[in-house]
Amino acid sequence: MWFWLSIITLLCWSGSDLFSKIGCRGQDKYAHLKMVMAVGVVMGIHAAYEIFIGGTEISVSVILTYLPVSALYILSMTIGYVGLRYIELSISSPICNSSGALVAVLILITGGIGDVSGWQLIAVALVCAGVVGLGIVEAREDDGLRALRQEASNYKYAKSALALVLPVLYCLLDALGTFADSLVLRKLNEDSANAAYELTFFLCAVVCFIYVVLVKKQPLVPKQEGAKYVGALCETAGQFAYIYAIGDEDHVMMAAPIISAYCVASVLWSRIFLKEKLSVKHYAAVATVIVGIVILGVFDA
Repeated sequence: MWFWLSIITLLCWSGSDLFSKIGCRGQDKYAHLKMVMAVGVVMGIHAAYEIFIGGTEISVSVILTYLPVSALYILSMTIGYVGLRYIELSISSPICNSSGALVAVLILITGGIGDVSGWQLIAVALVCAGVVGLGIVEAREDDGLRALRQEASNYKYAKSALALVLPVLYCLLDALGTFADSLVLRKLNEDSANAAYELTFFLCAVVCFIYVVLVKKQPLVPKQEGAKYVGALCETAGQFAYIYAIGDEDHVMMAAPIISAYCVASVLWSRIFLKEKLSVKHYAAVATVIVGIVILGVFDA
């Protein structure tokens, strides 16, 4: 069962990348807040199910204790949604998924090498080199060549520092959230912590609704919002499958690398459905990041 749960996680999270990209691209400057609304609504429904039917214990104290972690995760995701307007998914997804390498760096800084293996150090180096490489390729790419390779796509992306800064910022915040998570979960039940996170996300969705719809008078057009809710469903379903896939301790060594490679599927979907096309140098840098992520996934157990 672990194998199929791992595949479901991979497909759901890569699907979340794809549909979030579709939902956030375009000219709507409030698209990222509408995406937060979609994810918050779906997570709020799932939290209600877990609390009232699944019996998960929750309290104001738990929500406040987990709030710093929730804030880091939610802020990182919001910034990630903003970033999807400015850069190809096939570039942003590998950068965003490099947060695991940064967590390893944080652990090295705060606790020394310890039990970190040579392969893990190599993986961190590969991820960092790949991300830096992507930045160099993006900065140096000729505008004419960029326009030429984007001809088949419905969306064009101009050279922009912001395009790379946003997914890198997502990566940093997500890594801090994961690092903080490992500390806070020492005193909180995982199910309760997850419910606290989902309820906090739901509260953010309510705030976004008040600001976007009631204050700014922005309409919610079903045709435009549909992709956002599909992405939100994929995100939540992927998280649910992930918990059980990784929970199988006998097979976590095999499940982790399968799941960690979901950005490979994201790159594939972006090429098939969004018609994104990168240069050879882009693909080389992306491949370097992905190899590092997979190695980290293998040794995560």
